[in-house]
Amino acid sequence: MVKKIVIYFFILFCPTLLWAQSKYTVSGTVKEKSSGETLIGVSISVEEKPGVGVVTNEYGFYSLSLPQGKYTLRISYVGYEAELIAVDLNSNLTKNVDLSEGISLQEVVVTSRKDDENLTSTAMGTEVLSMKTIAKVPVLFGEKDLVKTIQLMPGVKSNGEGSNGFSVRGGATDQNLILLDEAPVYNASHLLGVFSTFNSDAIKDATITKGNSPAQFGGRLSSVMDVKMKEGNNKSYNASGGIGLISSRLTLEGPIQKEKSSFIISGRRTYADLFARMSSDFKDVKLYFYDLNAKANFAINDNNKLYFSGYLGKDVLAANGMFGSDWGNITGTLRWNSVINSKLFSNTSLIYSNYDFNVGFQGDESSVNFNSNIKDMNLKQDFSYYLNSRNTFRFGFNVIHHTITPTMAKGKDIVNEKNSRKSLENSVYLSNSFKVSEKISLDYGLRFSFYNVLGGDTYNIYKNNELIESVELAKGKVGKTYYNLEPRASMNYRLNNTTSLKMGYARNTQNLHLMSNSTGGSPTDQWIGNSYNIKPEVSDQISFGFSKNFNDNMFELNAEAYYKTMQNQIDYRDGADINTVPDIESELLFGKGRAYGLELLLKKNKGRFTGWVGYTLSKTERKINGINSGEWYNAKNDRTHNLTVVGIYELTPRWTLSGTFLYTTGNAVTFPTGKYELNGMTIYQYDRRNADRMPATHRLDLSATYETPSKGRYQSSWSFGLYNVYGRKNPYSITFEENKNNPQQIDAVQMSLFQWIPSVTYNFKF
Repeated sequence: MVKKIVIYFFILFCPTLLWAQSKYTVSGTVKEKSSGETLIGVSISVEEKPGVGVVTNEYGFYSLSLPQGKYTLRISYVGYEAELIAVDLNSNLTKNVDLSEGISLQEVVVTSRKDDENLTSTAMGTEVLSMKTIAKVPVLFGEKDLVKTIQLMPGVKSNGEGSNGFSVRGGATDQNLILLDEAPVYNASHLLGVFSTFNSDAIKDATITKGNSPAQFGGRLSSVMDVKMKEGNNKSYNASGGIGLISSRLTLEGPIQKEKSSFIISGRRTYADLFARMSSDFKDVKLYFYDLNAKANFAINDNNKLYFSGYLGKDVLAANGMFGSDWGNITGTLRWNSVINSKLFSNTSLIYSNYDFNVGFQGDESSVNFNSNIKDMNLKQDFSYYLNSRNTFRFGFNVIHHTITPTMAKGKDIVNEKNSRKSLENSVYLSNSFKVSEKISLDYGLRFSFYNVLGGDTYNIYKNNELIESVELAKGKVGKTYYNLEPRASMNYRLNNTTSLKMGYARNTQNLHLMSNSTGGSPTDQWIGNSYNIKPEVSDQISFGFSKNFNDNMFELNAEAYYKTMQNQIDYRDGADINTVPDIESELLFGKGRAYGLELLLKKNKGRFTGWVGYTLSKTERKINGINSGEWYNAKNDRTHNLTVVGIYELTPRWTLSGTFLYTTGNAVTFPTGKYELNGMTIYQYDRRNADRMPATHRLDLSATYETPSKGRYQSSWSFGLYNVYGRKNPYSITFEENKNNPQQIDAVQMSLFQWIPSVTYNFKF
């Protein structure tokens, strides 16, 4: 039997091995000629072999194996001039390529991908946004905003007016893995959601994957938003920035050693509080944020490069010395890229992330402060092995040490000290991208994750919200351990040159959970890890896709249907006390969830008029014992309809007009069904969980950008915008109060934000 198996594998693989022995590999890095920035997703095809080719990885590296001979490589990237390179393969070659930006006064392109990537890629539910597109989309206060632009994509729903929190395919806010140069960002918003943490001047590329993420990503159920920072111009010094009505930004970049090392540093700050202080009514009010992005890279030699990137952001909110709050993120990534040989690429990262918040109240006779913190140390190793033009393997591991300090209260009469909880989140993974034939492509992999609860605290065990046992786990000890296998697979079947079908399956697990009783989330929401009560959340998602391109890839239509089940979902019991309870786990209930829907996206990618129309039809539900009589109920982020329309029109070479329209069904909420009096207080009664709806949200935003004539190296532009053109009073919250004239009558009072917000921004670069 063993002999038969050996013979079988020899027959199967011997032709491949013999074939591979007569092949050679051309590899290298593709960069932007003017700045030296590496380019992601560049297409490298072989003129003599139609259908044979590769794309650069997220670090700009490519590897292509071919039989011995002479070939012409075509290197192409939307928005750049294509390069043709002749190679004579009789040994392994290194060919680094610099691409020049294309000059086009009559065409705007809304994507940085190759023209037909939606037809050839196996990726499901993946969107790539260029910074050029983001710059032209109108947003609140005229500030280019990555997160708000992503919210305009189908399947991605904003959590509310002015909020940067978002839901993906029925997932909660915490089920999105947000990475900035591989470092996790736990709160991606400034000013309570008005701005995102991402300064677009410092960002090179952003990709969001909805559920069917590659095996190298894990730890969240719904999506991965992978944001890459610019590396800095290694050929010349540049400065750029912008001055707006409430914020300004400045970016400096240039070579440390020309063409070998470079840096970029970018900062922002709002100053609305400075104008507010001019009024005596607001002289003691503080409301601002600042952030700073920095990155440097060093070429050790042709095959090894070091990168260091960091982010520092802080929000401050205070009023009259009676209330004060601050929160912020700190991240740092030390990364080593190594080309081990022409087929094997390595990326090693050491990552630090820290998020904390502090809230204080000061009264005449008492004061109280609340603070919380989550801190990560992360070691990540990733390998890419380019076996041949049809096979790319990716494998590696990830080790994360979490330190979570739960919300602690300190005050004159309050002392609620809590120990930090430590844990290890570990994973190993292997995946293969395999082009079976000209029509069929596969991407499959397996991720094995395991989570260790570490000692240093006492863990309570509850049954039906009653304490039954306490486990005191000493420092250095390993307590509860959870293991999970996460298979991922996707397939693309190319029907013809303009049409393809896709399908995919993915299992994801999540070990960190955000405890929030609001839809949009707030800085004071606290993270907790798995424990003896809280198990990993698990999701299984299956999806089907259809892609069709028209008019030489000018138009593309993408449709995806998905069905997702979720285990170990968390919700609060009715009447939960989440602010003063000693152990928040005593207030939790557990159950399951499901989400399903249809996403449609129609894009126009070329021409003077570009843009997209996105529509999502979806349903998201939870079923948890102890809530709604154990029956299915709407999740907080359930919204049936979501429509977005984005248009960008190049009126002249200098004037660009753009507009967005969005419509979305209101969030599911629980309104009171009655009231009664108790000790002189009005107590509201509630019935079914999330059985009511907020009013629908819809809004039209417009903007215009004028490119001023260049003066040597100095370039500038003016951006004008109007947010909420027709002044729709979209609901932010609804509260209930007694009618002053009729105490028996209850009035619903809606609070709205942002009406007719104009913006003007002056941008410059030299």
